[in-house]
Amino acid sequence: MPRSQKNENFIDKTFTILADIILKIIPTVLTEKQAFAYYRDGMSAQSEGEYAEALQNYYEAMRLEVDPYDRSYILYNIGLVHTSNGEHAKALEYYFQALERNPTLPQAFNNTALICHYRGEQAINQGDPEAAEVWFDQAAEYWKQAILLAPANYIEAQNWLKITGRFD
Repeated sequence: MPRSQKNENFIDKTFTILADIILKIIPTVLTEKQAFAYYRDGMSAQSEGEYAEALQNYYEAMRLEVDPYDRSYILYNIGLVHTSNGEHAKALEYYFQALERNPTLPQAFNNTALICHYRGEQAINQGDPEAAEVWFDQAAEYWKQAILLAPANYIEAQNWLKITGRFD
């Protein structure tokens, strides 16, 4: 049974109904519709914590999708799954690929910054303040990009940048 028929909560059902309507009325080629259906099913699986199923759907969507902008969102969501699984190096690869295709994706900059910040905290816990500063500086650069693209969305990051003296 397709994922779109398994949704149980109201928001997922509403999204699925709207997505199905859009798929029917927008004049697109079959592969684009199929790619979107896999993407939609991946998002649904991801929201339910079914990460293996989400990845399978996202990889199928990537196989079919040719538009770089649409591919950027698929890559971003693959990065989210890897982040959720604690696979930060893999997540960063996918965030960078998403940003190559869509350099105006603030959430990819934000999540990259979060991973860098986390690594900075790990370096502090391991007694390596120099490495921590490098990671924190890297996080600051990514957060600045996210804030530039979406100034109202990353208030905590803005506060951290100001408190640490990294806000230019």
